[in-house]
Amino acid sequence: METPYTPSQAYIDEFDPIAYYRTYYHPKEGTLVGEWVGFVLRNFHETFTSGDVKGDLLIDFGTGPTIYQLLSACEAFNKIITSDFLEQNRAQLQKWLRKDPDALDWTPIVKMVCELEGNSESCKRKEEKLRRTVTKVLKCDALKKKPYDPVEMPQADCLISCLCLEGPCKDVESFTHVLRNFKDLIKPGGHIIIQSVLNSSYYYVGQKKFFSLAITKEELEKAFKEAGYEIVKLKVIPLNEKSRLDISGQDGYYFLHARKPC
Repeated sequence: METPYTPSQAYIDEFDPIAYYRTYYHPKEGTLVGEWVGFVLRNFHETFTSGDVKGDLLIDFGTGPTIYQLLSACEAFNKIITSDFLEQNRAQLQKWLRKDPDALDWTPIVKMVCELEGNSESCKRKEEKLRRTVTKVLKCDALKKKPYDPVEMPQADCLISCLCLEGPCKDVESFTHVLRNFKDLIKPGGHIIIQSVLNSSYYYVGQKKFFSLAITKEELEKAFKEAGYEIVKLKVIPLNEKSRLDISGQDGYYFLHARKPC
């Protein structure tokens, strides 16, 4: 049965960031800790250590309560602006930035990134570097033409987003529209990197089921081109951990790096 679209108010009322962490990222229970996290971390590591994607400002759109997607970025950018639609997600992120005792524990994933960088002893340094680099935690709304309104945003050298746009976008047309609006947030010649899932119509957070836009590889490419970007790289891998389909319906993951024309 097709999962009905989840409206914004349902996210506000029912999305639990702690349940989200436990479902997907807990070191022992999380279902994305293997394949997905490894895929994302390697892609960001390779991208941000290449020297081609760097600069003053990176925007993370739809950060959620997570920090894993920023661990390589903090070495390539002077400032990072994080953002999420939900106050409860922003509150969890702020807890980690403040080093609150009850903050979510990202230490195992921090260690993975440090190992990728060839220095498994530098986890504390990595965490502190990220905390210094994140300058703002803002509210964003993908369905607004100006997603950060009323905040006036500087244009970024790079915008990233992970596991976000398939939630608010009910169809490919809406997805394309959001990508088009993102162009105002990116400098001419700047980068956009989206990593997410393919063909997923739903996902669970604890016992709560949420809608997801089941976008295909072909629809993804078409959306970026219609939004006016130049695709630099598109990488797709199939889902191998089949037993985990019961809590999220994807059949693969994608990494898409594109540029806004100069």
